[in-house]
Amino acid sequence: MGKRRLAREYALQTLYFADSGKVTAADIEQYKKDFEDKLDADGFAFCGALISGALENIKALDAVIAKYAKNWSVTRMSVVDRAILRLAAYEMLFSKELVPVPAVIDEAIELAKKFSTENSSRFINGLLDQIKKERSHTAP
Repeated sequence: MGKRRLAREYALQTLYFADSGKVTAADIEQYKKDFEDKLDADGFAFCGALISGALENIKALDAVIAKYAKNWSVTRMSVVDRAILRLAAYEMLFSKELVPVPAVIDEAIELAKKFSTENSSRFINGLLDQIKKERSHTAP
């Protein structure tokens, strides 16, 4: 498994943790530190950037997700699917890395297959395919 895929998995787990209850910023930092010894320095930095970026832009991400989620409110989505969508939407729209959209979508689908359901992977693929339209409007 590539270091970026592993970093995305850990970022997903942290976003899930952040969304699963009343946690503080300190709780999130402590949770994130558990991954430090499992990633090299670049991977850990990438993971941290994904986590902080998604959390800092959560309202904007949820607005974009809601815009394209026909008949689904963001709050009705499973916590795992919501975290995957936030992570991928952040990476497509706000990350300075400018990872190619097909790669971001493929990684999100793989995360959904591993951590959610087959139906979730199709749902996420369709939604991210719509969200990619926003990239040119919001990218730095």
